[in-house]
Amino acid sequence: MTEYGRGRTPEPWHPEDPLYGDQGWTGHPVQQGQTPYDTGAQEQYQQQPPQHPDPQTGPPSYADPQYRQQYAQQQYPQAQYPDPQYQDPQQYPNQQQYPQQGYPQQQPAQQQGGQQLPPQQPHQQQPQGPQQPYGDQVWDTGQGQYVPGPATVDPYAGVDPYTQQNAGAYPGEAPDLYSTPDAYPPPRPPGRRHLEPEPGAEAQDGDLLTEEREEEDVAGGDPDGSGGGRRSGRSKDTTKRSGAACLIAALVIVGVVGGGGYYGYTYLKGKFSSAADFAGTGNDETVDVEIPKNAGLMLMGQLLKKAGVVASAEAFAAAAEANPKGKSIQPGVYSLKKEMSARSAVEIMLDPSALNVLTIPEGKRNFEIYTLIDKKLSLKPGTTKDVATKESKNLGLPDWANSNKDIKDPLEGFLYPARYDLGKDMKPEALLKQMVAKASQEYANADVKGQATKMGLKNPLELVTVASLVQAEGKYQHDFDKISRVVYNRLKPGNTETNGLLDFDSTINYIKGQSTLDVGSVKELRQIADPYNTYKIVGLPAGPISNPGADALKAATNPEPGPWYYFVSVNENKTLFAVTNDEHNVNVEEYERERKKSGQ
Repeated sequence: MTEYGRGRTPEPWHPEDPLYGDQGWTGHPVQQGQTPYDTGAQEQYQQQPPQHPDPQTGPPSYADPQYRQQYAQQQYPQAQYPDPQYQDPQQYPNQQQYPQQGYPQQQPAQQQGGQQLPPQQPHQQQPQGPQQPYGDQVWDTGQGQYVPGPATVDPYAGVDPYTQQNAGAYPGEAPDLYSTPDAYPPPRPPGRRHLEPEPGAEAQDGDLLTEEREEEDVAGGDPDGSGGGRRSGRSKDTTKRSGAACLIAALVIVGVVGGGGYYGYTYLKGKFSSAADFAGTGNDETVDVEIPKNAGLMLMGQLLKKAGVVASAEAFAAAAEANPKGKSIQPGVYSLKKEMSARSAVEIMLDPSALNVLTIPEGKRNFEIYTLIDKKLSLKPGTTKDVATKESKNLGLPDWANSNKDIKDPLEGFLYPARYDLGKDMKPEALLKQMVAKASQEYANADVKGQATKMGLKNPLELVTVASLVQAEGKYQHDFDKISRVVYNRLKPGNTETNGLLDFDSTINYIKGQSTLDVGSVKELRQIADPYNTYKIVGLPAGPISNPGADALKAATNPEPGPWYYFVSVNENKTLFAVTNDEHNVNVEEYERERKKSGQ
């Protein structure tokens, strides 16, 4: 029978206490407890079988004579109390009884059948006896069975201080086994027991035992904090080393970046400063160099070097970088002299007049454009007009362009206003092809075919004609949308204000090849027989009367809604629109007064 009792002091778990679960880690034998009162019959409980058969970590075998009578001399007297209130009237069978007095009596071996418990709340009895048997280095966990056999005398039973009761304790009270300096340390939970290092052995960094002991030192060190001294010192040293390493790494990075940047700067500086270059503004030979769109400085330099203008592309790029406006060089054709210094080439290319280009303004008529081309290409006057007349069918006009047999110039309205790059050997025919191609592309982008149908016109050529009238009549761009509405209102069938006549002076000027406000009286104008005379014919003229730009074309497809039939521009900021002829006559009088003020 095994009895559990508990004194006043806290004690570790015992392996055979069913209230505390499996216990195979304390390494101490279980001392048979004793009740402080004579309770008579005691309850029996089934013992747990051994849980660890392993000879190193499990309980020892009690068949071994060394353990067979281990507790023979460790019996304690039971105190007797006559008071009936401490008597247990219930008796259980198969119960083993302890003698009430007498140390000499031998306690029989513990059986598997059960254990005795007092009626009071059970407490764990502090283990007694030696903690570890001598000889075979096996820990006694107290979980095995006692096997009957010859009793052996424990030579340490009489001298072990932990086998005796505290002299000053009450009967049945367990001694405080941890109160003396020589007491065994409290058992540790499973998984935390480690072998102690050998004397003199130094702990290595990273050793699990050392780290755990350091944690215990920190947790259980003295109040002055000396227990964590070693860890604290090592942390400080590590922090210092880490800070120094970071500082060194930062200095290395700064050095590498700074050194690399300086090396790159000196390399580029030396490369460009030593690049081949001419001196002066060049010789008497002139060449045309075309700079494409989105060309960088190095590409420009390469084109100039290939043409013989500069000695190296690197010298030109360096000169352009040194000039505050060097990156604003425009694409186009430049007439430059050969063997120029890179600096001189950059300065000339930044001058707009150096570009060999021809710019066509919006609203220009074809005869004006022909004159501009002749002058730009240094040709005999009339040369470009003759080419246009002879080659009109070979210049790339769209199929809907020449849809009226009365058209004066098939190219009218198709020499699109834009800037055109010219080379030294540019021919009129090549330049006219560029202009027609530009117009065809812009009209296709504006969907003139679809827009003509939407506006109720017969074909795309009529839409271009409306745009040319808006461009010619509209003195100012902000009036284009309303003027376009006036055109469409006058073209409406059943128009009683103008009876389908446009009455535009711009068509008379086109017929006469002039640009003036004094076109004559209405009576005289109605006498001019010409398919372009809007004072005489109903509807649109035979074809466009100018080359409209993008704004006029947009106004022709999106006129501003309104009932207007008349308009007159008094000055730059004032254009007067009227619904009736009487209103228009009042506006015309204001226009005449304004002209007199301006001296026209």
